[in-house]
Amino acid sequence: MSYYYKYNFVSAEGILSIVREELKAYYDTGSIDDLMFGVYIDKCLKKLGRGSTYITEDVLYIEDFQARLPDNFYAVREAWLCTEIAGFPYQAPNSFYSQAASATTIQISPMVVDGQSCLNPECVNGCDECMPEIVQAVYKTNNEVSRVYRRMYLLKPGNISARTNCDVDYMSNWETYSKPIRQFTPYSAGYDSFDIRDNKFVTNFRTGVVNLVFYAAETDGSGYQLIPDNYYIKEYIEAFIKFKMFETLTNQVNDETFNQLQQKMIYYKQEADEKYILAVSEMRRETAWDKQRRIKKTLDRFKRYELPYRPDKFGWKRNS
Repeated sequence: MSYYYKYNFVSAEGILSIVREELKAYYDTGSIDDLMFGVYIDKCLKKLGRGSTYITEDVLYIEDFQARLPDNFYAVREAWLCTEIAGFPYQAPNSFYSQAASATTIQISPMVVDGQSCLNPECVNGCDECMPEIVQAVYKTNNEVSRVYRRMYLLKPGNISARTNCDVDYMSNWETYSKPIRQFTPYSAGYDSFDIRDNKFVTNFRTGVVNLVFYAAETDGSGYQLIPDNYYIKEYIEAFIKFKMFETLTNQVNDETFNQLQQKMIYYKQEADEKYILAVSEMRRETAWDKQRRIKKTLDRFKRYELPYRPDKFGWKRNS
């Protein structure tokens, strides 16, 4: 799977409370309201890119070439087909010793088999002829552990249907396409392609399990979309909402003059643009894990220049 930094997502209520409090005079007069806050937050996150969208995973069980997408689905990041390959079982190293075999349970003293005592009135002192068919023994059991390998294939986006509205005649002739050599749908881009349509995840294989990594539209209790818990992103969203508030005020009749409102709108527009640059720079900055992977990649690329048969580089493979 690809590597990505997963932010902690929080509610935007704190930012919206700051906007309401700082623009309290306009709220009290009813000049502005918070009806469009959700739209403004969505615009900010879309402008920042999908890196500011909540990423989660889910398991889809494909039946008849399709599966229903999650309710909070926004876009696909990765889709992995999960398969299992059975291997040879191996014997467990531990053994279990007991006095039970199949359904027969033997108790040593007094000897009881299936809840009935083996002593009868004729064998008061105990004898070997009470139940000669029962032999008191110790049984050794070794369990076998089955081995299964899991392999994951990255699916590719493709056009499953040749047309938007097409006659899927292969469903009437499903026996032909359900054979082992034809476990895929016709008109597909490839054996490992998928498509998103009608709120369904459509594949070219009839059954299977898909691990879907997708962008989700998560909201809080007030219906506002969750935002990353990052200082620069929060500052940009706050400045952008203030800019949109003053832009709304310039289109209305207020006690202030148009030039006064326009100056405030230009000020917050400039501040929002500056905060946007800082937010994008923060999102593109390499994390500690990104730097570590980059260093390893550089070392692997420079291995071709290593001299062969060096004692301090034993085990390294030189790429010619």
